[in-house]
Amino acid sequence: MNKIVEEDCAYVAARIDVRNLAGRTIVITGAAGFLGYNFIHQLAFLCGNNEGPSRVLALDNYRRGRPAWLEAVAARCAAVEVHAFDVVKDDLSRLVHPQEVDYVVHLASIASPTFYRQYPLETIDANVWGLRKLLDLFKGTALKGFLFYSSSEIYGDPSLENIPTSEDYRGNVACIGPRSCYDESKRFGETLCYYYHGLNKLPIRIVRPFNNYGPGMSIDDKRVVADFAKAVVEGRDIEILSSGSPARTFCYVADAMVGYWKALFYSDFDVFNIGIEKPEIAVAELANIYQLTGRKILGYSGKIVRKHSDDPEYLKDNPQRRCPDISKARRLLEYDPGIDVRQGVERYLAYLKEEHKG
Repeated sequence: MNKIVEEDCAYVAARIDVRNLAGRTIVITGAAGFLGYNFIHQLAFLCGNNEGPSRVLALDNYRRGRPAWLEAVAARCAAVEVHAFDVVKDDLSRLVHPQEVDYVVHLASIASPTFYRQYPLETIDANVWGLRKLLDLFKGTALKGFLFYSSSEIYGDPSLENIPTSEDYRGNVACIGPRSCYDESKRFGETLCYYYHGLNKLPIRIVRPFNNYGPGMSIDDKRVVADFAKAVVEGRDIEILSSGSPARTFCYVADAMVGYWKALFYSDFDVFNIGIEKPEIAVAELANIYQLTGRKILGYSGKIVRKHSDDPEYLKDNPQRRCPDISKARRLLEYDPGIDVRQGVERYLAYLKEEHKG
C-alpha cells in the first residue's frame, strides 16, 4: 500500500469506531472511483489488522476503465469481491441476499463536471433510478446503515448571506443547463431518501461533500485539484481557465472519510455537510500552493498561466463561492477536520510521486 494511503487509513481508523465494521457485509457502489478508492483501502487496512468486515462487495460499471489498484486490493484482501455491476440495470440480489447486508454506501455517480456533461442521462439514472432500485431492495431488511452521497452542488450558487452554507439552505440551482443533470438528480435523490426513510424506516444518512481531494483522485479527473496536480506531475505550466477568483474550501480526503464513516454509523436519518470551513481560497491561490508544494516535493519548475477553455459552457452556472457550515456535523458526529489545504496538497503530491515513480 502506498505509504501516504496507509498513513491516511491509520488516521481515519483512530477517529472512528471500527467495531461497527468488524465481521460486517458491506456493499459499495461506484467502488472504482475516487471515494471508492478510499473506502476500499480503508476496509482492506482494517482487515489487515483483523478489525475489518467479513465481506465487501465492490461494485462498478467501469465506464472509465477497471483500475489495477482495485484488483490488487482484492488479491491481497480475501474479504473484497470485485464485480462488474450496473446499479441501474443489474440485480444485486444475484450477488448477495439483501438480509445479509449490514451497510450500503451508494457512491455510483459521475462527479466531475467535464464527464457528467458528457453522460448526463447516465448521471441522472445512477442518482435516481439506481438509488431507487437499492432502496426498494433493502426495504424490510435488517440494514444498519445506508449512506447516500449527495453533493454541495445541490446548493447551486449561494447568496452572500448564506456563506458559509448550512444544511437548511434551500439552494440557488439552475434546473436547465449543463450542470443540472448532476445538481438536480442529487437533489431528487435526497427527496427519495427522505420518503423511503419516512415510509419504510430505512436507516438512511445523506452526506454533502465539499471539494474533497487527495489520494485516489486520478490526475485525469478534470476537476481543478486534479488538473493542477497533473501539471505538476508532468512538469507543465499550471493553467487557470477562469479569472482565478472563484473561491472554495478544500477538504483533504482522510478528513472527509472520517465524516463519512461517522455519518454512516449515525443513529438517525439526517443530512450532513462534510468538508472543512477554512481557509476559503481563490483558485489562483490554490495554484500558488501547488506551484510551491510541487517545487518542494517534485522539483517542479513550471509557471502559472492564464488561458481560456475551448468549451463555451466550461464556467456556465459555476458557483463563485463554496464554503460549508459544518457546525451540525461537529455537534452530532463529533466531526473535526484538521488537515490544512497546504498540508493536504503536500500529501496528495507525495502520494502521486510514489504512484508515478519511474
